Amino acid sequence: MRKLYKSVATAVLAVVMFFFLPVAGLTVRADAVTEADPKDVYVAFGADLKSDEKATVMNLLGITEDDLDHFTVGEITNEDEKKYLGDYLDAGVIGSRALSSVIVVLGDDGDGIDVETKNISYCTKGMYTNALITAGIENAKVIVAGPFEITGTAALVGAMRAYSTLTGEEISAESMDTAVNELVVTSQMAEDINAEDVEQLMAFVKAKVVEEGLNNEEAIGKAIDEGASQLGISITEDEKSTIISLMKKINSLDLDINSMKEQAKDLFNKLEDMGIDKEQAKNFFQKILESIKKFFDGLFE
Repeated sequence: MRKLYKSVATAVLAVVMFFFLPVAGLTVRADAVTEADPKDVYVAFGADLKSDEKATVMNLLGITEDDLDHFTVGEITNEDEKKYLGDYLDAGVIGSRALSSVIVVLGDDGDGIDVETKNISYCTKGMYTNALITAGIENAKVIVAGPFEITGTAALVGAMRAYSTLTGEEISAESMDTAVNELVVTSQMAEDINAEDVEQLMAFVKAKVVEEGLNNEEAIGKAIDEGASQLGISITEDEKSTIISLMKKINSLDLDINSMKEQAKDLFNKLEDMGIDKEQAKNFFQKILESIKKFFDGLFE
């Protein structure tokens, strides 16, 4: 009887762990663009692309001229770049030609945010994902492309506009500004620190700020120090001050921690090892195990 108890308990525990352990983020299929309902697809091209450059971008995005007849199509202009990036990047970095292009495909609930980059040298997939979450974007596949290696920062503006148009949900000027600010900050920090570490640091601190309602410099600074220590990286005082300023803006956006985790499962699963909800998860599973034990104790008395 004891052996039966042990076998059944093990089996039940295995089922519990299967259903409740964090699952890796669901990836939107690579053919999501061609199989999607055209009304759920928005393409924004850099307004200054030459014809051959546009053809290159379209090839990278996996679309044809015939597809454009069915999708919503827009532009990202150099004026847009200056308007949204001017406070964070020098004019020389922004340049005089708008080349960043992006395609956004709406997904289903639970899909999360899935980002691909093509010929983008400045911003990583994780950086875009973090910024898109800050902007409030959910369940979308986003592909950012350039005709050749470009920074790609301005494509975030196109992605936010695309999402707003497709869903009918307005993204506030404050959210757009904060998302752009975040993308630029993380990109600049990645010039000196491993990009993945920067992505995780930003996500960790942002989660702490949202989950614990951190709204003063000292508390945010401690979260930054904790994240940097966990990741084994060093940041300068200037970088720390910049992150604190950014996090104050993020704190005012009323983001939801559960939604953040749902939109970037892979990233936030990694962050659990750094203390995000670690204790809550431990207590949760402990309660499950205690319930199982009580159930079987009663069954075999």
